[in-house]
Amino acid sequence: MRLEIREGCFVDNKERHRRLRLLIRKLNKERKKQAQKTDILCNDFISAQADFIKRLNTINFTANFYEAILGTTDLNSLLYTADKLIKEEISDSNVAFFLLGFPFRRESTDGAPLQRDSFELYVAESEQPLVSAVAQMQAITAEKERLENCFTPELVDNICKSNKICTLDDMFAMGLQGNLIRLSKISAITVPLYRFGSSVGFILIYRLSQNKLTPGELKNISAVTCGLSRAIQSCRLNLHSAVRAPTSVCADKHGSNADTHG
Repeated sequence: MRLEIREGCFVDNKERHRRLRLLIRKLNKERKKQAQKTDILCNDFISAQADFIKRLNTINFTANFYEAILGTTDLNSLLYTADKLIKEEISDSNVAFFLLGFPFRRESTDGAPLQRDSFELYVAESEQPLVSAVAQMQAITAEKERLENCFTPELVDNICKSNKICTLDDMFAMGLQGNLIRLSKISAITVPLYRFGSSVGFILIYRLSQNKLTPGELKNISAVTCGLSRAIQSCRLNLHSAVRAPTSVCADKHGSNADTHG
C-alpha cells in the first residue's frame, strides 16, 4: 500500500514538473514576443523622431534661405548668396549654376525649338562675387580641374531636358566626358531649376566621393529650387527690362524732337 502511494506521488510530481516546464516555456515565448514588439515600437519611435528632425532641418534651411535672398534684384548677388548657403549646408562642396539663355521657354508658340547660342555658367571664385562665363555652343576644354569645365553645351541641354535630379552615372549617359580616374573620385549631382514645368537651368553640386552627397542634403536643396528659380527669373527679367529701357527712351526723345521740328 505504501509502495502504491509512493508511486502515485512520483507520477504526480513528474506530471507537475512537465506542466511547469511547459508553462515556463510558454512564458518565455510570450516574453520574447513582447520584447520584439517593444523593440519594434522603440525603433519606430526613433525612426519617426529622426524623420521629424530631418523635416525640421529642411524647414529651417528653407526659411533661412528664402530670408537671405528676399528682395535681391541683382542676379550675381542672388547666386552668390545661394552659393554660400548651399556650401554651408553641404560642407566641402563645389557649386556651379548653369542657366539657359534668356528667355526660359524651351519651345516657341508654333512648336519650333528656340535657337540658343549660349548658356551661362556662374561659379564663385573664393570670396569674390560669382563670375558669369558665357559658354558658346562649342566643346569646353575638359582638361581643367573643375567638373563644370567638362560640361559641353549638348550635355547641359540634355540635363535641362531631363528636368530631374541627375547622378554622375546619368551625366555619363547624357554625354559627360573627361578624366575617368579623376571623375570616379567625385560624388556629384545636378538639381533642376524650373518654372511652370520649363527648365531655367540647374545647379551642379559635387565633392570627393569619400564624403558622398547624402539624400538629406539633396532634399534640403531641392526644397528651395522653386523659390530660387522664381528669383532668378525675376532678376533676369529686371536686367532684360533695364537693357531695353534706354532704347525706348531714346526712341521717345527722337520722336519728340521730330514733332518739334515738324
